Amino acid sequence: MSSCCVSGFAWNGTPSGREEKAQQLNYYIAGDNKDVAILLLHDIFGWTFNNNRLLADHFAKEINATVFLPDFFDGEVVPEEAIFNPEHEIKVDIAAWKERNDKHIRGPAVHAFAEMLKKEMGFKKLGAIGYCWGGWAAFQLGAKGKNLVDAISAVHPSLLTKEEIDDVAVPVQILAPETDPQLTPELKEYANKVIPSLGVDYDYQYFPGLTHGFACRADLNSKIEKQGLERAKNAASSWFAQMLNLR
Repeated sequence: MSSCCVSGFAWNGTPSGREEKAQQLNYYIAGDNKDVAILLLHDIFGWTFNNNRLLADHFAKEINATVFLPDFFDGEVVPEEAIFNPEHEIKVDIAAWKERNDKHIRGPAVHAFAEMLKKEMGFKKLGAIGYCWGGWAAFQLGAKGKNLVDAISAVHPSLLTKEEIDDVAVPVQILAPETDPQLTPELKEYANKVIPSLGVDYDYQYFPGLTHGFACRADLNSKIEKQGLERAKNAASSWFAQMLNLR
């Protein structure tokens, strides 16, 4: 991960969901569908970030699903003021943060939460969408033999490996900006070569002129970023509605 992961803008708006707790994890929840759930795997700004909660609200309404946004950083919060923009330049030690929140450390909680949604809460359909840091987690949940989720979407994913791409076994969507030091041209090419050979539904959408983080930290005063954000939200909503057989 790099400084691009803390770039972008915070949005205005008041989330309409609520906070609850399960498996010693706090989570934000929006929606009330008892059969269909979406697990939103957050970016570096975590479960309290207003943008992430507004996205959860959007998906709950547009997909008609119950959306869960858990805290996978054990209470650690990167302040919104750390977003690099002309007004705030508070630097975050990305290397130290990444070590504390490495996928090998946080992965077990991600898998356990998905398992709880499917087996204990009894949701019949479960999708997972991962933004930035959460992108690798979406792929892992959709891996061969896991039987945890029915479809995934990875939005400008960070830390994603070729091995995780090779192992995906459920319908997968990738929303890819033109410029992304995490989802590199090499990794984009690899995904577009390998995934169509895996026998799963695949939706790859390319966003020219946009950069890493646009779909969860877009500058709403920028026409191209706002349009990209709206297109990404709508693409993910449509993807899950189709792959979870809701339309």
